Amino acid sequence: MSAADQVSRDFATSYAYCEGLTREHDRDRWLAGLFAPAPARKHLYALTAFSYEVSRLRDVVREPLAGQMRLQWWREAIGGERSGEALANPVAAALNDTIERFGLPRRALQAVCEARTFDLYDDPPATMRDLEGYCGETCSALFQLAAIVLSSGGNPGAADASGHAGIAYALVGQLRALALTSARGQAFIPAELLAAHGVEPADIVARRDGAGARAVLAEMRAHARRHLAAAQSLSRDLPMQIKPAFLPLAVLPLYLKGLERDKDSPFRVIVAVPQWRRQWALWLAARSA
Repeated sequence: MSAADQVSRDFATSYAYCEGLTREHDRDRWLAGLFAPAPARKHLYALTAFSYEVSRLRDVVREPLAGQMRLQWWREAIGGERSGEALANPVAAALNDTIERFGLPRRALQAVCEARTFDLYDDPPATMRDLEGYCGETCSALFQLAAIVLSSGGNPGAADASGHAGIAYALVGQLRALALTSARGQAFIPAELLAAHGVEPADIVARRDGAGARAVLAEMRAHARRHLAAAQSLSRDLPMQIKPAFLPLAVLPLYLKGLERDKDSPFRVIVAVPQWRRQWALWLAARSA
């Protein structure tokens, strides 16, 4: 086997690993990826696998410093400073190959790592604008990068749609995960919003239900719906080839409906939707596109 064949084989293994990671831990994005052109699919999964790796650090490190060190490793690997180590890591290898193939902005991916530092601590975001900024750097960036991949490295003209899409997607994810994040001492709700309804961050962490907490969560759902509506409106006019990047939005109305249904027990349940319903929503969205 030639050196080139070995490199190609190694990359194939790395991309397969990323797809498996996506399928196991982000089933919605995996299902949405099935509607993308086959040659681009593995690159979309590489982006999702990277997002998963840097988003789970709170759950796998004991101290924030350890998480910061890991995020620094990712920043350096993306910047090309750890080429040997990056090649040995299947997610980093696939991600860097994707970056080079499509000319993805490395700074945007490094910004994802920087924003994820916030996950390592318990302090809530100060304002809704701060939370939206966090959502933009951690999630909107993924929509934009996926759109670049689907436009074969060109400018997809999807920045505004990606911005709203990422905020909507992240807010819904945070609301669905409230039972988990509050249990580990986090309150992913802006302090200004909590204060406006007479709620303390400690109330969220302690999972104290009440009229104030329910009003806060209702307002969060309203924010998510507004961004979702804006993203859907903006994405309708985008080129057909990049629309698969926005297919994950199709499942958000299902989750928002579930959050509304379970609004009386926000700290006791993790809103789930049967996979067949999510698949059906994605199929309908892909067909209408």
